[in-house]
Amino acid sequence: MGGEVPRSVEDIEGPWQEPAFDSSLIQRCRENWRVPVASLSDQMLATFLRQKIAIQLVLPEAERRVELGTHDDSEIYDDELRDAVKQFERA
Repeated sequence: MGGEVPRSVEDIEGPWQEPAFDSSLIQRCRENWRVPVASLSDQMLATFLRQKIAIQLVLPEAERRVELGTHDDSEIYDDELRDAVKQFERA
């Protein structure tokens, strides 16, 4: 009855597995792995999409934001999220 439980990338991909190396990309993914998808920044949605992580969860939220035209000013460049969504458009 109480609505849907917020889901994170961890719910799809499983617990974070620490890789043998570190980078800023890995740090961003690690920090956001357990964040509910609806709470992720536009930049992180785009990042997870580009990395093909939890697409079935991340893509619908990204498409919703693109359709609404909302922006949170976190993108590295204008339309970063829209561009990340475009790679999944059917031909």
